[in-house]
Amino acid sequence: MITQALFRALDKRAIWIILILLVVAVAVPASNLLLPTGHPLRLPNYVVPLFGKYLTFAMLALALDLVWGYCGILSLGHGAFFAIGGYAMGMYLMRQIGTRGVYANPTLPDFMVFLNWKELPWYWQGMDNFWIAMVAVVVVPGLLAFVFGFLAFRSRVTGVYLSIITQAMTYALLLAFFRNDMGFGGNNGLTDFKDILGQSISAPGTRAALFAASAVALAFAVFACSMTVNSKLGKVMVAVRDAESRTRFIGYRVEYVKLFAFVVSAVIAGIAGALYVPQVGIINPSEFDPANSIEVVIWTAVGGRGTIIGPIIGGILVNVGKSYFTGAFPEYWLFALGALFVVTTLFLPKGIVGLIGQYRAATTKREQHDRGDPTPRQVEAGVDPQPNPAE
Repeated sequence: MITQALFRALDKRAIWIILILLVVAVAVPASNLLLPTGHPLRLPNYVVPLFGKYLTFAMLALALDLVWGYCGILSLGHGAFFAIGGYAMGMYLMRQIGTRGVYANPTLPDFMVFLNWKELPWYWQGMDNFWIAMVAVVVVPGLLAFVFGFLAFRSRVTGVYLSIITQAMTYALLLAFFRNDMGFGGNNGLTDFKDILGQSISAPGTRAALFAASAVALAFAVFACSMTVNSKLGKVMVAVRDAESRTRFIGYRVEYVKLFAFVVSAVIAGIAGALYVPQVGIINPSEFDPANSIEVVIWTAVGGRGTIIGPIIGGILVNVGKSYFTGAFPEYWLFALGALFVVTTLFLPKGIVGLIGQYRAATTKREQHDRGDPTPRQVEAGVDPQPNPAE
């Protein structure tokens, strides 16, 4: 009965996405680890973490879509939650280095020894424990989103003003994390990771496991977002997006609806950042750059906001294109990205998924016309599309 209720709460697209991601979570690691070198279906070692990075970006785009596509909150600071989750994971990975660092200090990371720190800051305490670090991955972005969102939504800051202050938030964090006295490695950030859960972070098996974890996490995020948007709360979120004042006038606490969506979105972004860091091997303040958050908006718009599958498609496709362009034509990538956003805004306002939906609707309408089936308006008006000729 519980399973049937869960499936009723998910739309068909979400179910298919979850199943595909679970298959991919098994197929990609199996291709890399089980097939012999030279086999045409074997994925090289470097491809596995690259694909894992794409999945974390898709998860970040899905997190933004929850607040922008369904609640009308255009956040230009979601990269901050992504980066904070990444730093929490990076702190755990730095504590695993121990005496294998350059200065062989069993407690302090190398950058702290270099800066003459004598002891760990209080916020580094316990970060050598994986589960405490994972709690920080979830709690810290969620707490930041809660405080920021409570103050902003309670003050009824909306529209472009809200977008600007979210951008200001991530820029302030960028400046803060650049400071050496913050205790996060300054402009160099955290890097030179060795182990995760006792396993070498560069081993093929570990990279395959991290990819599988990214795919499963994205599937869980799809499940959570689909459950939310298809519930009664999801209908209220859409009402807030389309007519906030009317929703408030009929008695809903709009600020609480927005706050819930914003916090859940931040937690998903933080988990994505935590999975991103061990696969790329570094986290530094550049992840707080407002330009990164704007890129996430582009991914979501290209795929199609207000859909579950759209941000995933946009996040993966745009970053695949980025990998190609930055390798083949690095000087033209920003021009291509800007042109993509302009084309999407002018000609594809509903993104790739919306374009496919419009094509399918037009095809269905044409087939109905060819068969002589009544249109919805004709059915509503009681009009016979093929009246019998007068006798």
